[in-house]
Formats: sequence, C-alpha cells, structure tokens
Amino acid sequence: MTGPTPKPWIMEIAPYVPGRSTTDDGRKVAKLSSNENPLGTSPHARAAFATAATNLERYPDAGATELRDALAAKHGLDPARIIYGNGSDEVLHLAAGAFAGPGDEVIYVNYGFAVYNIAARRTGATPVIAPDHDYATHVDAILAAVTDRTRVVFVANPNNPTGTYAPRSEIERLHAGLRDDILLVLDHAYAEYIDGTNDDGGMALAERSSNVLVTRTFSKMYGLAAERIGWGYGAAPIIEAMHRIRLPFSITIAGTAAAVAALGDTEFVAETAAHNAKWRTWFAEEIAKLGNAGLRAIPSQANFVLVLFKGQLTAEAAYQGLMDAGYIVRWLPGQGLPHGLRITIGTAQETIGVIAALRTLVGADA
Repeated sequence: MTGPTPKPWIMEIAPYVPGRSTTDDGRKVAKLSSNENPLGTSPHARAAFATAATNLERYPDAGATELRDALAAKHGLDPARIIYGNGSDEVLHLAAGAFAGPGDEVIYVNYGFAVYNIAARRTGATPVIAPDHDYATHVDAILAAVTDRTRVVFVANPNNPTGTYAPRSEIERLHAGLRDDILLVLDHAYAEYIDGTNDDGGMALAERSSNVLVTRTFSKMYGLAAERIGWGYGAAPIIEAMHRIRLPFSITIAGTAAAVAALGDTEFVAETAAHNAKWRTWFAEEIAKLGNAGLRAIPSQANFVLVLFKGQLTAEAAYQGLMDAGYIVRWLPGQGLPHGLRITIGTAQETIGVIAALRTLVGADA
C-alpha cells in the first residue's frame, strides 16, 4: 500500500536530539547536557505553580495578558508587541513560518542552534550557514551570505553551543547591513548570563526597528525548563503576522503563573547569575591548565562552556569517560563539533567533579 507522501523538505530535517539524562546502562547521573539551572527554581515560582495547578479543567488565557503585562513592566516594553510560545523554540519556528517559505533563504551562523535549521526546512526555505570566526558569530560572513532570496537571519547571542558573544557594535553593524525586508532574529535564550555591562542592544533595536525580533526563555536563568515558557518582542507587524500561526493555548496556566512569580524573584536570579559567573570562570581556568593535553575552553557568556579536544584524548572518549564517572555532557558531532563537548555549569560539587574526572582522563596530576 502507498500512503501520503511527505514534502521533500520535511524529510530533509534531522530531528532535534535533546541532551541525555541517563547513561548507556540506565544509571541516573549528574546531568550537564541541557544547560538547566543547577540551583533549581525560585521558591516563589514553585508556590505560584502549585496554586495555579488547581485549575486543570480551565483553558489558559489565549492572550497571555498577565504574562505580557509582567514582562512589559519588567523590561519597559509595549505588551502589545510581545509574543509568547511553548519555549522560545516555538517563537523561533513562528518567525521562520511567518516570513520564509519555498524559494527563500534563512541564514544562521556555523555552530548555531540546531532549531534554526529545522525551523527553516520546515517552511520549505533553504538554510544557509555563514562561516564562523573562531567559533564565534562572523558579521562579515553573514552579510556576504545575503542574497535577494534571504528573508530571515538567526543569531543567538550568546551563541549555543559555543557560548560566544557578539558585542553591541557588531550587532548594530549586522543590522545596518541588512535590507529592511530581512527579519533579524536575535535569540537571547542566555542573555541573563551576560555581564550586565555588555548588553548587545538587541531589545533597543527591536523597539525602534521594523525588522528585528528578540526571543527569550524562562527555561535557563529562571529554572522553568519543564514548563516551556518563551517569548519574543518586535515591531507590531512582525508580532501580528506570527500570531496568525501561533497555537492558541501553547502556554499553561500553571506555567504562566510560575513565570510571572519568577520575574519578581530578583534574589533567586541574582544568586543564579553569581553562581554561574563564579564557577564558569573557575571551570575555564581549570581547562586552561589542561592546555598541554590539548583541551581548550571557548570563552563563554552563557551557563555552559564548549571544551575542544585537540590532543590524545578525543571528545568522544572524554564523553564516554565522563559518563562512566557519573557526568553526562553534550557531545556534538551532529553540529559539526565531533571534537567538542558542551558542558553545563552545574552545582559546585558537579563542576569540581567534572574537572577532576577530566584530569584523570588526560592523566594529569591531581
């Protein structure tokens, strides 16, 4: 029997592979593969979630009014220009779906977030990969890749999985070099982990420009990965077009309540940021001490570090060795990084333990 034939561009999609949470033999170990918050979730968010979960028989507010108003108040934005979705992943898909299609091109950087490729192919558009500059966003390469068919440009800042960061001057230069009919999507999933003095100006660009969308998430800094709350901000016509294809009830009542409460818990956010900054710095310094063994940490502004393996110990062997030692990290051959491991900054104990395991694997002195 023959059945329906999928569109060819759908069959070209390599499904997204999430970070693992168990070992090959089923052991539950320290999960440092998905960039989750090692401090958990704000107690205020947990309490709000528990209270809201008593309304399971009710549909959520399709307009997400409470969430949009809270975000607008927090960031000084127009609530009417905020869109929301099932994680920032959905918002990224909405951007591609509203502004790209067959015959169009979508640009993203080499070693960019895997969802960009999926979002582009899902619409029938052609993904175009711009070369990197030492694992970082290369503005000149992106601009050189633009053609008359370009419709969307995705840039994660900080970038995932490399952790690299493009400063405000480079983001402004990129925007200035794009035509007005090209949507620039600035993915700020890890923006809360940047040093506060290094804002890339993306939100200000979205405020004053007709072709910029900034996306954010509650999954990382706010510790709400399970509830999948994402949002975006852009010009009214951009948001209106995306709303036309948005699922009407993509965020839950309880998740929304938790997100609103999390926004107000500045103490938890500050604690998370301080923990990450301290241990990310320490982790990178410890990897630098293993440089003679071929290990290199790419400078990161996120809550993870990409470690490259150019010596006798390969990334694959380190991945297996760390798993045996009780730590699951992210090996990235599917993203062109067979020589790299993306390692989340975990608790103090987990971070120290990963370094100790790596020292053992390379044969370094304790």
